[in-house]
Amino acid sequence: MQPPMGNERPPPPGRPVSAFVPGAAVPPPPFAAGGPFARPPQSGATAPPFGAAPPAAMGGFRGPPPSQGPFGAGPPPQGPFTTSAPPSQGPFASAPPSQGPFASAPPSQGPFATAPPSQSPFTSPPPSQGPFAAGPPPTSPFAATPAPFRPPPLSLAQPQSPTGGALPPPPTYARPPQTQGYYTGAPPANPQFPMSRPAFQQPVQTMPPPPMGPAATFGNQAAYAGPPVGGTLQSLVEDFQSLALSSAPGSLDPGVDVKGLPRPLDGDEEPVKLMEAYPLNCHPRYFRLTTHAIPASQSLVSRWHLPLGAVVHPLAESPDGEEVPVINFGSAGVIRCRRCRTYINPYATFADSGRKWRCNLCTLLNDVPGEYFCALDASGRRYDTDQRPELSKGTVEFVAPTEYMVRPPMPPSYFFLIDVSVSAVRSGLLEVVAKTIKSCLNELPGFPRTQIGFLTFDSTLHFHNFKSSLSQPQMMVVADLDDVFLPLPDDLLVNLVDSRHVVESFLDSLPNMFHDNVNVESALGPALKAAFMVMSQIGGKLLVFQSTLPSLGIGRLRLRGDDVRAYGTDKEHTLRVPEDPFYKQMAAEFTKNQIAVDIFSFSEKYSDIASLGSLAKYTGGQVYHYPSFQAPTHGDKLKLELNRDLTRETAWESVMRIRCGKGVRFTTYHGHFMLRSTDLLALPAVDSDKAFAMQLSLEETLMTTQTVYFQVALLYTSSSGERRIRVHTAAAPVVTDLSEMYRQADTGAIVSLLGRIAVENSLSDKLDSVRQQLQLKLVRSLKEYRNLYVVQHRIGGRLIFPESLRFLPLYILAICKSLALRGGYADVSLDERCAAGFSMMILPVNRLLNFIYPSLYRVDEVLTMEPNKIDASLKRLPLTFQCLDTGGLYLLDDGFTFLVWLGRMLPPELVNNILGLTLAHFPDLSKIQLRECDNELSRNFMKILRTLREKDPSYHQLCRVVRQGEQPREGYLLLSNLVEDQMAGTSSYVDWILQIHRQTQS
Repeated sequence: MQPPMGNERPPPPGRPVSAFVPGAAVPPPPFAAGGPFARPPQSGATAPPFGAAPPAAMGGFRGPPPSQGPFGAGPPPQGPFTTSAPPSQGPFASAPPSQGPFASAPPSQGPFATAPPSQSPFTSPPPSQGPFAAGPPPTSPFAATPAPFRPPPLSLAQPQSPTGGALPPPPTYARPPQTQGYYTGAPPANPQFPMSRPAFQQPVQTMPPPPMGPAATFGNQAAYAGPPVGGTLQSLVEDFQSLALSSAPGSLDPGVDVKGLPRPLDGDEEPVKLMEAYPLNCHPRYFRLTTHAIPASQSLVSRWHLPLGAVVHPLAESPDGEEVPVINFGSAGVIRCRRCRTYINPYATFADSGRKWRCNLCTLLNDVPGEYFCALDASGRRYDTDQRPELSKGTVEFVAPTEYMVRPPMPPSYFFLIDVSVSAVRSGLLEVVAKTIKSCLNELPGFPRTQIGFLTFDSTLHFHNFKSSLSQPQMMVVADLDDVFLPLPDDLLVNLVDSRHVVESFLDSLPNMFHDNVNVESALGPALKAAFMVMSQIGGKLLVFQSTLPSLGIGRLRLRGDDVRAYGTDKEHTLRVPEDPFYKQMAAEFTKNQIAVDIFSFSEKYSDIASLGSLAKYTGGQVYHYPSFQAPTHGDKLKLELNRDLTRETAWESVMRIRCGKGVRFTTYHGHFMLRSTDLLALPAVDSDKAFAMQLSLEETLMTTQTVYFQVALLYTSSSGERRIRVHTAAAPVVTDLSEMYRQADTGAIVSLLGRIAVENSLSDKLDSVRQQLQLKLVRSLKEYRNLYVVQHRIGGRLIFPESLRFLPLYILAICKSLALRGGYADVSLDERCAAGFSMMILPVNRLLNFIYPSLYRVDEVLTMEPNKIDASLKRLPLTFQCLDTGGLYLLDDGFTFLVWLGRMLPPELVNNILGLTLAHFPDLSKIQLRECDNELSRNFMKILRTLREKDPSYHQLCRVVRQGEQPREGYLLLSNLVEDQMAGTSSYVDWILQIHRQTQS
């Protein structure tokens, strides 16, 4: 029997199961609970954190017409949810239904509520019909049925306080403009979640209520009924959602309705509504702030607790297929501010009849070149603004003149460093690599300037002469690894057009050339030095194919492996950092000479990705990891990912700088690059699959401007040999209100930045400490937000947070359970952990979110549909085992792998049609290769896989098949990705929410 392949290698026998209880190793933070994954206690002498509120908090009165406030004690604070209703109408509060799978508690006990209901003893008689009238009351011994939410009688003129006094009316509220991020309409209703609250609701997006009845179905989040037409009294009734808690001491039932928890089933939410407020900004997929409201003071920054920064994706694919406009200023030259060097942009203003322009970043008044002059209209706007993209669009590209070049633009160059030791030959690696490179020769960018070269190595270095006059390449062997030299001055890196026939001849003969090689050694270090000597004059991209641990010459690595004794100690992080400084030193030399390095690692055993990956980390490259590579299983994945790497449009010899307006600056940067100065990122090669994150700080104690401007400038050489500058410009308001920062928060950008910071912290600290730091940031942030409202509104036992951050607790839990940070010694192999960390450092926001919280679909129900209806019928499911039906076929997609899960009761004929074989005759599912069979079910299934792959072509998902109950494969392929479930000492989503809630109250 062959060993298991791919990332399904089971843990070695004898390894202990990881406890993964962060609070055990480090003293817990100063909260009621311990570490981030400690399950909350179910019993104790103290009162439960979700204690019942006083009876007054359960009233159903909602408030009279707008002129009269809900509390009558002056105007409520202007919080992030001030609409026509008072702040108590937050998006996370709704009346708990009187029925459901869990007995509901009084409204004040839900963990997700932005404010309590209005407190008044006056309520109208119960309606005879409505969403809260049907069905018997719950029978739980721990909860009483709350009074139903009812509108006040129409005859009420003024509310009375519970003590009997009349309440003075507060000022009338005015709804803020929609440009401040308010929800503008209701999505279509989802029949999977029946409505359980009245239709008269405020136009604020909320989470769905728990469905009535015992059905435990999951699906996309339900919608609510739209706002009523006209100014009726019912329009003032509060609309908020709550998750009722009925937990009691000694109870095993946490009392949280699982189906009502917020889940990002629609993926990343780009803050496109900002484009309405700032239509001149670049699209958010290029530049996203963690909050699109810049704090006006250092004190606000200290109360924010979450990272303040941005995610930049400079070469992202244009939204809706729009082309980025290219501008050539000609003799006028690129127009820039002479003081801060900002490029002309839509936020620049013109003065002196059009002869001057004012820089929006530093406010300097600059001269307008004569060739660029245009008169102004009565409002001070140039007449040609709409005809000039640089004055009307947030993203443009300038053609750079010769003064932006230190040398002639380089041609696209590709140099391949290929390990030909015995492991590479036996796994079929050489054949796949050779065939893929040959198939890509016509698509390599830069024709007819493209350069190409090859160097193979085992215990010696093999140079290949591709001189165009040769009919076959000549191989020259250098055995001296201590003093590497080039056997030829030229013809090792050649023009592809001139030497095409020699290159193709080499690729055809490469698999057979080393077919009988039994050499097990690897001289990677000397090979890197030789490649540097070949490429240093031109630069380009170096692709390293490594199938065994470097063992000879400089840069050789020892088999240090994973050490269980190091986990939980101060030496734990040393396993995840490079052992030999040689690789970082080489990366610095490569970057200086405009060489980017991509690492393809294929080892069956430990290959020290931590050391090899530093070559990619500091040169703007990428790490591809194929553990236990075998051509029949992994061949398609390698072929398509190598094809993508070679043929995607690449920006060569690049540098990137982000300029900020007065009072702010970027301080730390996260991603794959070399920091050349305090704010200049050196990127020998960059493409559309790489994003960068950075943290922002205030330079002044108090901001004096109303708006802060940002400008990202990427200077690069295109594959066609043209020097260009891609410029993204954005503006953000300066605010003095912390609640506005929360309202404008961008969860995707926050998670992307937090994930990168956590990965970097894991290189200098224990995994346990890193996970605790993440939890601490979340708790402090939600506690600060809670303090904005809890005093005035007596919120009591509710976990409240803004609509913008409703998914943040789940995403932070998902980061803690990701491959890079989960568990300890027994949970993830060291190489896979490091490879996942390198991937998280470069992934754009949407791909990172899908990586940590994968997409789960049930596909057996849609396979019989018409092919054109299948895509619309696929619905994402929550990542919990409760969603899996034993009679179902499920697909899990994290962007890198497809996992096909076969339920135990799945009809055999369905399995046979999709897999093309009978499971009884094929017991080892690890060797199954999915191919399209001649039947409708198989065609539809493969169409689903193709559709998902087309949505994200940056990686090719390797397909794995696993049966229910097939251990240990099911455990480490599927169950470890169900981030909402409790496993191996980690918290479930429900436990996590209860724990966060308890700590925000402490």
